[in-house]
Amino acid sequence: MQITETLKEGLKRGYTIKVTADELDGKVNEKLVEAQPEVEMKGFRKGKVPMALLKKQFGPRILGEAMQETIDGAMAKHFEDSGERPAMQPDMKMTDEDWKEGDDINVDMSYEALPDIPEVDLKSIKLDKLVVKADDEAVDEALANLAETAQDFEARKKGSKAKDGDQVTFDFLGKVDGEAFEGGAAEDYPLVLGSNSFIPGFEDQLVGVKAGEEKAVTVTFPEDYQAENLAGKEAVFDCNVKEVKQPVAAKLDDELAKKFGADDLAALKVQIGERLEAEYVGAARAVMKRGLLDALDDIVTFELPPSLVEAEAGQIAHSLWHDENPEVEGHDHPEIETTDEHTKLATRRVRLGLLLAELGQKAEVEVTDAEMTQAMMNQARQYPGQEKQFFEFVQQNQQMQQQMRAPLFEDKVVDYVFELAEISDKEISKDDLQKAVEALEEE
Repeated sequence: MQITETLKEGLKRGYTIKVTADELDGKVNEKLVEAQPEVEMKGFRKGKVPMALLKKQFGPRILGEAMQETIDGAMAKHFEDSGERPAMQPDMKMTDEDWKEGDDINVDMSYEALPDIPEVDLKSIKLDKLVVKADDEAVDEALANLAETAQDFEARKKGSKAKDGDQVTFDFLGKVDGEAFEGGAAEDYPLVLGSNSFIPGFEDQLVGVKAGEEKAVTVTFPEDYQAENLAGKEAVFDCNVKEVKQPVAAKLDDELAKKFGADDLAALKVQIGERLEAEYVGAARAVMKRGLLDALDDIVTFELPPSLVEAEAGQIAHSLWHDENPEVEGHDHPEIETTDEHTKLATRRVRLGLLLAELGQKAEVEVTDAEMTQAMMNQARQYPGQEKQFFEFVQQNQQMQQQMRAPLFEDKVVDYVFELAEISDKEISKDDLQKAVEALEEE
């Protein structure tokens, strides 16, 4: 086997790989010898089929497999000997268009090599860690918001009309073509108007009713209604309104605290304060991470593989296009052109991605199985009732696993750099932290 360099220009590499016919024949014989003990053929005992007969019958079938293994082996040895790593899958092309069995094999291999990453003095990096305390005002504000989500209802004055958002308690009996149907009746049913929990159009017709009033509500069941005997049919519901209540925020007392799992109001305030500070810490970390990436982008520069930048720019352009055209769910759309702005952002992402990967490799940063399992569990919660199918899908999909592993790895590398960098605490207000987070989203 012979490997000859044909191109070395920047990060671009080109080689020819030559595999002689004798080498290939030897590989075929090797595979036949390996398989011979298990081969059965009429007229011969198992494992006793002559090699010449084996080669005649199975040689052509094994030849392609032997060619692939030989070329793959040559490529792997090249990377092992040279120490280079390809930025993307190398392009392999046989140059012998009229190749036939018994000829030598000549293959052209081309790729872009990953660059050498310069050393970075991580201890020289200076960062600000934003610190926000959960003061009484912030806790009280969060507590008030919590009370609104746990709203109660109190009776309106006698004779008041129901408004959107009110709770109407009523009896109802539904009929289709004058006949009552299963599931179409209830007593003392509490319905919040505007909750869209009933058939479209039903709740709108109860706006304006009063306690003690009777009202006939006419609606049409949707064509795709789950009960096929009702789908698309008009129904009349005879409603007897018993009570109209208006929404009020829950009282800030121990009873409210118990609804949220706390012993009393004081304990709930402590929990809220802890939750707020955890949110502040998470937001401050995001800001500090951006500061770190900006610092690394300023002090580190090296040549980048054009193919990686081009691919990343294409992904950025494609993602932004879908953000601007949310109604298009598939990929059946016009070709999306990349701009200089896309390429600029892609250049930064590729450079920082390669740098973080190098730092993580040197620091022996790894994503553990437990961390991957936790990430899978977190994502599986987005598919209630289908968690098992999601787990199985991820386990069988290497690309999906890599997509989940990459951000975990990056965050662990960032934490590693944080430990080495010079970090100063900087106390700021909640509003200033919010502005810093909003600035991240604008960039």
